[in-house]
Amino acid sequence: MQKSVFRFLSRHPDAVELENEQYLLRLPRYSDFNQWHRLRAESRRFLEPWEPTWRHDELTEGAYRARIIRGKQEYSSGQAIPLFVFLRENMTLVGGITIGYIRRGAAQSCMIGYWMGERYSGQGHMFAALQLVIPYIFSGLELHRIEAACIPDNERSMRLLEKAGFQREGHLRGYLKINGQWRDHVMFSRLASDADLNRSFDQR
Repeated sequence: MQKSVFRFLSRHPDAVELENEQYLLRLPRYSDFNQWHRLRAESRRFLEPWEPTWRHDELTEGAYRARIIRGKQEYSSGQAIPLFVFLRENMTLVGGITIGYIRRGAAQSCMIGYWMGERYSGQGHMFAALQLVIPYIFSGLELHRIEAACIPDNERSMRLLEKAGFQREGHLRGYLKINGQWRDHVMFSRLASDADLNRSFDQR
């Protein structure tokens, strides 16, 4: 069932929740810390090659609380929507996806980034999450373009984006600093005109 659409026009927007029978995507909460800490800690070696350098206090509760506060601020200002991905059956956290760099005006675009815990990788969870996020971006947020960038070595991520309907656009030199080094990235995009907007999604 589709509920009220979040357009960043209210000072007190409703919280975003996207769901189907198997998955729930929602904003992170303080109460998610233990699950988040456990999943990120056990997946550290798996995730580090694809992410910015982890700070020495990355996994502390204080750093997590600061992350939540920053996420709420970015969400309230319309800059980004950070989402955790849960399996609905037992509310197990499996990963996260962020709708970031939201640009209005003439651009009407955003960039997505995502991560998946090592034990849940390769099982189709992030593809399923994208099937909820993509219609929300185009129909709910009414944006025109979604961008995503991958390190060329990350073949699994590039296959995921292609499977989700993204088109490869080009090569970006020294685009982001990943694990302490400036790394080239491959840019992908998907337009609203490319999307099948008949997919339903729930929002609360």
